[in-house]
Amino acid sequence: FVQTVADLATRPANIDALQNAGVMALLRPLLLDNVASIQQSAALALGRLANYSDELAESVVKHEILPQLVYSLSQQNRFYKKAAAFVLRAVSKHSPHLAQAVVDSGALEALVACLEEFDPSVKESAAWALGYIARHTKELANTVVDAGAVPLLVLCFQEPELSLKRISASALSDICKHSPELAQVVVDAGAVSLLAKDISHNDAQLKRQVCSCLSQIAKHSVDLAEVVVEAEIFPRILHCLKDIDEFVRKNAATCIREIARHTPDLAKLIVNAGGVAAMVDYITEARGNNRLPGIMTLGYIAAFSETLALAVVVSKGIPPLKDALINEPEDHLKAASAWSLGQIGRHSPDHARALAEADVLRRLLAVYLHQDSSEDLQTKAKRALKCVIQKCTNLPALEPLLEAPPNILKYVVQQFAKVLPNDLNARRNFVQSGGLQKIQEVSAEVGSKLHDYVQEINTLYPPEIVQYYSPNYAETLIKKMDEFNPTG
Repeated sequence: FVQTVADLATRPANIDALQNAGVMALLRPLLLDNVASIQQSAALALGRLANYSDELAESVVKHEILPQLVYSLSQQNRFYKKAAAFVLRAVSKHSPHLAQAVVDSGALEALVACLEEFDPSVKESAAWALGYIARHTKELANTVVDAGAVPLLVLCFQEPELSLKRISASALSDICKHSPELAQVVVDAGAVSLLAKDISHNDAQLKRQVCSCLSQIAKHSVDLAEVVVEAEIFPRILHCLKDIDEFVRKNAATCIREIARHTPDLAKLIVNAGGVAAMVDYITEARGNNRLPGIMTLGYIAAFSETLALAVVVSKGIPPLKDALINEPEDHLKAASAWSLGQIGRHSPDHARALAEADVLRRLLAVYLHQDSSEDLQTKAKRALKCVIQKCTNLPALEPLLEAPPNILKYVVQQFAKVLPNDLNARRNFVQSGGLQKIQEVSAEVGSKLHDYVQEINTLYPPEIVQYYSPNYAETLIKKMDEFNPTG
């Protein structure tokens, strides 16, 4: 009977029928059956049911099945322990409330004891359940830590079995992610140097978990990021950006991002290890959300100083960021690209020129003006435009922006008003290219900054020229002609 239920429970189509047949109440007494294989199959069936939906997991809790499982975890053979841990994991996975029910049933002590079992598959099941409990909230992760799980998970990570290593790394990652204090507990247990060794492992799933765990540690503070860097992950983690597995690539990029964002020194370390060029290649090849950590890494590095921003320009970081700004369908990716481009261009006229020559300013303006752009994207595009335009002295590159709306235009015209007085050639080119005419067409309110800048530019030219380019000049001439009396 139990075996049939367990088999039926593997197919989602049968789940409702089993639930309606009151299968929970039938399985519960079988957990205490004298025959070990029946107990085991009953636990397996419960696990599969609980795994299916939070509703079924709730009913496992309601039928008071958890205390029985916890009791058996400390008594029974290894096969049963594995099945019981599976049920606990299946219940915990759905929500903090269900994970709390597992904790309240006293499961943590029993699961932590299972981490010391001889059999690797029992350790694996227990580690997996603990990770699922810790994943939900800081408080639940704290209860897992207080139960003494961390040192044992670190020991499990050192075992030869691959799947046990993967799941221990994943559980440690689920603990670290919540707070600096929890990450510190994992660091103090000596996890970082062990994790760092496996960055070069040939198993993709293990590398995913290792990179994820290291980024969950590094993200919290400068000190923790430095601990990760001191474990000599560079340049090896850069090889992961070229891995065949897309999640290894993404998690490695995320780890590098979490390190880059803290201080100029950490950013410099990444640059010196060849990290910028590797990240530029990564963004060029990646698509969609996988691009995000790379895009942000370049922005964080460029934000710190002129030299670091220059490293991004020299490593050809602008073209892939521009590509993401234009071609990524998701607004949050466009917004991240706009932000990173702004961080590169805001340092000096040379930096701004690099963006202008790559036609980035026109693209930022197009994104800002597009009616479908989200508010966040418009804000980021506007900020990037503003801070780059204010540094840009390359006037021909700014001319296409004379079509911009007044709130951007004032920054563009201000640059012309700054540069034209000191450069005769630029003044001549400005007339020949039609720039002066465009400026006469600007309708600026008297007293506004924009109006003042237009006036400043007009004073640089003889009044006849300014008049000639005014929009109503032709009408004025015709009027004069009408009034002119040749025989007078």
